[in-house]
Amino acid sequence: MHVSLDGFVTGPHGEVDWITIDEEIFRDAMDLAATADTALYGRTSYQMMENYWPTVLTHPASTNLELQHALWVENINKIVFSTTLEKTEWNNTKLIKENIPNEIRRLKSQDGKSMMIVGSPHLTRSFMQWGLIDGYRININPVILKKGFSLFKNINDKTDLVLLKTKTFHSGVVGLYYENR
Repeated sequence: MHVSLDGFVTGPHGEVDWITIDEEIFRDAMDLAATADTALYGRTSYQMMENYWPTVLTHPASTNLELQHALWVENINKIVFSTTLEKTEWNNTKLIKENIPNEIRRLKSQDGKSMMIVGSPHLTRSFMQWGLIDGYRININPVILKKGFSLFKNINDKTDLVLLKTKTFHSGVVGLYYENR
């Protein structure tokens, strides 16, 4: 999750144009993606990804990194959580519309690699409220937005975390890697 220095994950109208994504950060995200076998999305992030990443595979100007990520996202198991979406058509995608906390607990009990939430700040906040997140990967961007969607707003329970790693990128972004105690 990318976060502004003042704790927002989107601007006031959902904008994310302030997020720093360069080759170094993209490679780091690809390393994280390699540890997962399931990508979790809320409806909005899923639809943005579904409309973009398949086009990268056939676009002549796509970089090698973009192509690697496009192949990963095309082939990974994807789960989209939505009460309003009627169907999904993207390869390897499952739609879950109800009993989300129970479904996630069931999925977490199965064998396999990690699951990771991709974007999806509303879904992330719900998972936090349900106590379903095992670790946090947060990239703090060197920007103050003053307004927007705060990831941690309305989170009522204290969560103790252990810092596993930090990484400072050349762009000034700082990556924080936490695990629940």
